[in-house]
Amino acid sequence: METTAITETYLTLFSNLLVALAIGFLIGLERGWSKRELEPGRRIAGIRTFGLISLLGGLTMLLGRESSIWVIALAFGGLGLLVASAAFIEAQRTGEYGITTEVAAFIAFILGALAMTPHAKLAAATAVITAIILGTKPLLHQWVRKLAPEEIYAVFKLLLISVVMLPILPRRTYDPWGAFNPYEIWWMVVLICAISFVGYFAVKIAGAGRGILLTGILGGLVSSTAVTLSLSRMAKASPEGHRIFAAGVIAASTTMFPRILMIAGVLRPKLSELLLWPILLVTGLGYLFVWWLVRGQPRHISTPTVHLQNPFEFGTALRFGLLLAGIIWLTQILKNWLGSVGIYLTAAISGMTDVDAITLSLARLAEDPAMLKIAAWGILLAAVVNTIVKAGMTVFIAGGAMARYVTVVFVLMLVVGTIGLSMSL
Repeated sequence: METTAITETYLTLFSNLLVALAIGFLIGLERGWSKRELEPGRRIAGIRTFGLISLLGGLTMLLGRESSIWVIALAFGGLGLLVASAAFIEAQRTGEYGITTEVAAFIAFILGALAMTPHAKLAAATAVITAIILGTKPLLHQWVRKLAPEEIYAVFKLLLISVVMLPILPRRTYDPWGAFNPYEIWWMVVLICAISFVGYFAVKIAGAGRGILLTGILGGLVSSTAVTLSLSRMAKASPEGHRIFAAGVIAASTTMFPRILMIAGVLRPKLSELLLWPILLVTGLGYLFVWWLVRGQPRHISTPTVHLQNPFEFGTALRFGLLLAGIIWLTQILKNWLGSVGIYLTAAISGMTDVDAITLSLARLAEDPAMLKIAAWGILLAAVVNTIVKAGMTVFIAGGAMARYVTVVFVLMLVVGTIGLSMSL
């Protein structure tokens, strides 16, 4: 029995060392590929060196557990001196002062040491993430160059306000209806801004004028209403592209539904379960019609840029916060006064301008299990009203074939969504 236990321990340690070695090879593979134009021997570290660094970390951790933790500290310090010396010589020789490879070497050592603990899987996963980050340098730099300074500053300002102020905001209500909770309202504002910024950032990277269809899909994460307004105006000026413009509007409006599901899922998972199948049906149908409309059509029509407002502008976030507080307050008041009819009335009113606020309000209300079905119908009603408003925009602004395509598809989507929700309830 004792021999068996020793053998199992040996095999476990050896497999962990192999994981440490594989981690180093993975990071070294990326570093060697990124410096492939250099001749062997002129790179600070490549596949073999990174493999040995991670193996050093694993062996040091093993030895440190058997003797003293200072062994790990000394090995790490010695590695630091070697890497610093190599970086200094490299900088003097080439005039380049980047330290990405040096930092990667430290990470390889630490992950190699971590692989000798019960967290070997975490070490392996972190190595994959590290390699991806290292390999996306050109892409990340390209993305950053496409952001304007005011957009970067807007992100920093909102992060500052959120990270610093959110934890100290009061977590209690200040009105007799239990509607106004500063912490809860601001947290929901940050959530919506973050989701919207994903779409906004994606449009900035791809280029808002690069493709109507792409702009429609990504812009739907920011504001499907803004995309509908912009594309309707473009269609009026360029009626020959009515099919692709209609596809862009439908794509943006279709993206609104998964966005609703995402918001509901974050705040109230049980509510998202009720909405799951109806939204999947509506989304699938919407994108199916988008595909039908764009078949054989030019995907990159030369058009003016679709203007989307940065959701991380503090003024935008503050206005949405005030709107959200008003919708939450109105929902509670009308619920107490008119019951479920009051909730549906609020949903219809809110849906004329915004779906996010009423989705958040009803998801908050659905904390009571008895309100789940009412909340689901209220969210669908808001989405219906909002979709009708966007259909009206295309009719009155663009008109013609585009309006006919959009109206027919919207009606079919709403019918399918209503039937799907009825069946799920």
